Amino acid sequence: MAFTRKEKTQMVARYVEWIKASQAMVVLSFTKMNMKEIDALRAKVREAGGELHVVKNTLVKLALQEVGYPTDGLFEGSSLVGFAFQDAPALAKVLNEATRNSEIFALKGGYLGPRRITAEQVKALADLPPLPVMRAQLLGVISAPAARLVRTLAEPARALASVVKAYSEKEAQPAAA
Repeated sequence: MAFTRKEKTQMVARYVEWIKASQAMVVLSFTKMNMKEIDALRAKVREAGGELHVVKNTLVKLALQEVGYPTDGLFEGSSLVGFAFQDAPALAKVLNEATRNSEIFALKGGYLGPRRITAEQVKALADLPPLPVMRAQLLGVISAPAARLVRTLAEPARALASVVKAYSEKEAQPAAA
């Protein structure tokens, strides 16, 4: 199906918009794909906060050049691009799972911000914990020294309070006798 120049310009503009809005992009190749399989994969990608699109290679290359991303050899053959608008590891995890034992889909690589990443790096990104877990771990790392500092500062006062309490109980006993 041939596109007019106006349609191609609109498609490039849409690709540029998606590229600028996404934290990461994962590129897959596909063969023998039917709509049932791609719709199922699109639903999983949407749950991960992203979008999945079959793209025209030459138009995506133009969009990548427009935003200053490298275009070296990633867009050869059929291309399916996942855009991570919320959580890059979640998108990578979904697409890595889809390609793991699939004869239909294969990872080509992608982009993490403007940096080109390989298929192996996409798999490593997929192994990262989800964003809420990473935030909780970071919060734990940040708050641990503060909690230790509070305990350290409170300990002398706690020791003094126990000494005062011991003396008050010691003096209270003979008065009661």
